[in-house]
Amino acid sequence: MSSSKPAEQLTFTITADDDGKRVDAALTAASGLSRNHLQQLIKDGRLISLTTSHPLTQPSRRVVEGERYRLEIPAPTPLTLTPENIPLDILYEDDDLIVVNKPAGMVVHPAHGHDHGTLVHALLHHCTHLSGINGAERPGIVHRLDKETSGSLVVAKSEQAHRRLSEMFARHDLNRQYLAWCRGNPNWHQRTIEAPIGRHPQQRQKMAIHPQGRMAITHAEIEQHLGPFCRVRLTLHTGRTHQIRVHLSEQRLPLIGDALYARNYNPGADIPEPSRSAIQACQRQALHAVLLAFRHPISGEPLSFHTPLPADLHRLDQALQQNYG
Repeated sequence: MSSSKPAEQLTFTITADDDGKRVDAALTAASGLSRNHLQQLIKDGRLISLTTSHPLTQPSRRVVEGERYRLEIPAPTPLTLTPENIPLDILYEDDDLIVVNKPAGMVVHPAHGHDHGTLVHALLHHCTHLSGINGAERPGIVHRLDKETSGSLVVAKSEQAHRRLSEMFARHDLNRQYLAWCRGNPNWHQRTIEAPIGRHPQQRQKMAIHPQGRMAITHAEIEQHLGPFCRVRLTLHTGRTHQIRVHLSEQRLPLIGDALYARNYNPGADIPEPSRSAIQACQRQALHAVLLAFRHPISGEPLSFHTPLPADLHRLDQALQQNYG
């Protein structure tokens, strides 16, 4: 990725829908940047008020309808990560985007404690170009899956595709469905869970239902009752960190294998074989991104990806079916 490209400039006019919002919140979707990236650009003085011709350096500043701003986006930072020859299960690829079936155990992008072996490292080996909008550590990344969640994930290869995909995620203009295997057996068939999610006040590695958090919406449908367990299909209407895991835990439906949001669970003699062995063998949360559907950000063509279950979840589902199906 070359750093010789000139800085890009974007112009924004604040609409009535964004009146009174923080400037970073108002411009995130329209810019196609992550909120963290946009906040850093603002702090660096790269957001100019076209009314005063002065830079705005406070991301928390409230905007007013009709105000106009110019954002300068420096050329993408040259990538310093070393590509790694890690196999990828590619569901679709063209010049603008790539859709992969991410395996459980793979981190999406480099972070503290994960400086190699990530999906980004694998993509850099496979692709000649990824969108540089999110900087050197997160090229092309427009959404994420938790490390131990498997399934379909889209990555942007071109800057134009990145911006449009980011807008689609901000508008929730995609169909994202997950399958989860849970402990518990509710008396409802389907419900929409609306509860704000924020950082857990004591355990910083966790998220929690929090009145000051960001609103999160998950639609849950019980696909099958399986004795003391159930298989749930979930549709995301927002994309908060750990959203499904937090919402299901709040509904007293912790994911099988989720050590972070549920107490350690060791099935006893009341759980027959082969279910007991399959549950014990599940070393990660039983959550899979089974469907990802959206319109191509450039051509507008409808795209839909149904991702087959990985071997561990297939074994778990088959075992529960054998005993309780």
